[in-house]
Amino acid sequence: MAITPEAKLQSFLQWLQANGAELSGSTVQYCGPDKGFGVFSAPTGDRREDGVVMVIPLDLAITPMRVLQDPFVGPRCRALFEEGHVDDRFLVMIFLTVERLRPNSQWKPYLDMLPSVFGNPLWFTEEELAELKGTTLYQATILQKKTLRALYDDKVKALVEELLSHDSHLESVNEVHFEDFLWANSVFWTRALNIPLPHSYVFPESLGAEENNSTCNDHGSSFSVTSNLADSCIEVDSHKIEDANIVSEKEKYKETSNALVSKTIWVEGLVPGIDFCNHGLKGTATWEVDGEGSVTGIPASMYLILAENTLEAGKEILISYGNKGNEELLYLYGFIIDNNPDDYLMVHYPMEAFQNVPYADRKARLLEIQKAEFRCLLPKNLLDHGFFPANSLRADGPKKDLDDDHGSSTVNYSWSGRRKVPPYLNNLVFPQEFLTALRTITMQDDELCQVASLLEELVGTREEQHPSGREVQAAVWEVCGDYGALQLLVDLLSAKIIELEEGSGNEDCDTELLEKFHAMGMELQNLDSESRNKRQGEFMNKNKTSSIVYRKGQKQLARLFLKEAEHALELCTSE
Repeated sequence: MAITPEAKLQSFLQWLQANGAELSGSTVQYCGPDKGFGVFSAPTGDRREDGVVMVIPLDLAITPMRVLQDPFVGPRCRALFEEGHVDDRFLVMIFLTVERLRPNSQWKPYLDMLPSVFGNPLWFTEEELAELKGTTLYQATILQKKTLRALYDDKVKALVEELLSHDSHLESVNEVHFEDFLWANSVFWTRALNIPLPHSYVFPESLGAEENNSTCNDHGSSFSVTSNLADSCIEVDSHKIEDANIVSEKEKYKETSNALVSKTIWVEGLVPGIDFCNHGLKGTATWEVDGEGSVTGIPASMYLILAENTLEAGKEILISYGNKGNEELLYLYGFIIDNNPDDYLMVHYPMEAFQNVPYADRKARLLEIQKAEFRCLLPKNLLDHGFFPANSLRADGPKKDLDDDHGSSTVNYSWSGRRKVPPYLNNLVFPQEFLTALRTITMQDDELCQVASLLEELVGTREEQHPSGREVQAAVWEVCGDYGALQLLVDLLSAKIIELEEGSGNEDCDTELLEKFHAMGMELQNLDSESRNKRQGEFMNKNKTSSIVYRKGQKQLARLFLKEAEHALELCTSE
């Protein structure tokens, strides 16, 4: 018999209380199958005056240190960790996989509260995934699932079965499935927080020197289970999760000396209770760590504090996951936001195409010196400063310099004086690092010779024999101007639109589809349960809806940025 959400919640709240947690001004409530559980404000009279509404002891947090110290999985994981075979994220995922399969796990009240399936594309059916065709997210999902499957086959399955075989309470070890690891991966990426732990908590004085040196903050690990987003051209800058890895035993002496200087060590982990806060564009609460207990009265704890203690009773307490577009929200968390103000479009020049560009070797050297980028993110809000702003509040500030995105001083646009600063520059919304790459890629043979001649003339007058990146960038611009770069940009954006619309049509087609299924959904609500079950398959589920809203936003942005690029090209041509 399935356990009801209410029964799970009751067990979880008892577990929190038994382990020293306090919900002084908040409650956890079930929000339905699509949203799961959320955190809500209690009546004002039940709250603390300082706005703290939840306190969770850090001993309840599932962190890499917790895994390494665990009496059941710790010894084996520690051996793998010291050998450099795994990193901190992998440790947490393995721990979650194992504990979920142990019916006697001490974390069971918490794990029972977590979703059994997720709304991110890794869990989509083939039919649902087909709705993403043409988007960056489609190929990224296929690549990531393939990577996770290989990792499961090569490392996870055998390790989890080995760890479970040591559990004397298990009469037999059930077969481990890929979905168990996929679940743990999704739990980590949707719920982990980047926790600023006190140094004294990570390195307690009671432990010996060898223990103290085993974990710390480091950005280089030998093995990483990440979203592989760099390879898939999706940019992720997670507010919930940042790259804060713990070091291997081999580097303990070097890293410990640095760690002792800092009072805070950032570690990724799950914090039961606080991690049930859902996302809001403007969060109504934030979390903090109380190392000494001076705020909460509970040393080494994390607390949730309201931005304004006047939040109405019964309102959901939301935290911000950061300024993320729908691509990132859907990929990591499994939801989207209608009319997301933080939406963005990814545009890139394919590396495989560059291999066939004339004089690719010479251009590759120039690109390296200029620190040019083969891809760029185009946030929606850039359009407010373009040629066709959506609102009238466009900032008419000073003109942007060619190298503004590097934060440096004004570039000399032309040494010869023949090529002036383009009058359209103030409205050009495309990043200069990307335009720099496109200028270089489209250079002709004679232009390469002219750039080389300019640079030779420059370095011949001084002791330093190598031009700077800024000097190369200025030389390329003086010789080539913007025409070639803008023409290639128009071609890339046009190809992007064709790819997005293939098989699904334009934005209007997506709008009509969403309106149709919204109307059908309203009709479904008016049917009795038997009729509703019979016709359920006719209606669009949440995954399909999210995919269509996301791809529609991508089509809209591609069209608007193409309009900007075409107008810039027209102005450039007239110059």
